Amino acid sequence: QVQLVESGGGLVQAGGSLRLSCTASGIIFLINTANWYRQAPGKQRELVATITSGGSLNYVDSVKGRFTISRDNAKNTVYLQMNSLKPEDTAVYYCNVYKLGTPYWGQGTQVTVSS
Repeated sequence: QVQLVESGGGLVQAGGSLRLSCTASGIIFLINTANWYRQAPGKQRELVATITSGGSLNYVDSVKGRFTISRDNAKNTVYLQMNSLKPEDTAVYYCNVYKLGTPYWGQGTQVTVSS
């Protein structure tokens, strides 16, 4: 069974930084693509960043140059380093992977950026 546990959210002022972590059991990040999504109140869930098994990185345009997704294979953990945070980054952030075509989600971690 796949389990994803996120941590690292919180309240930060605009311009600040946070690092989100997602630790997995039941799946190996090294050989799977991992994603970070976010969902703001009243909005659809949005794909923010992706790291593939080969290490390719992709970002939504709104976070390019500010967010960095990375992976620690020894800890089976994926990170999302978020710098220069803006109030519009406020959302619940979710870690996501697919295993045999089935999506798995973490419980989400709240990120709130005050202006």
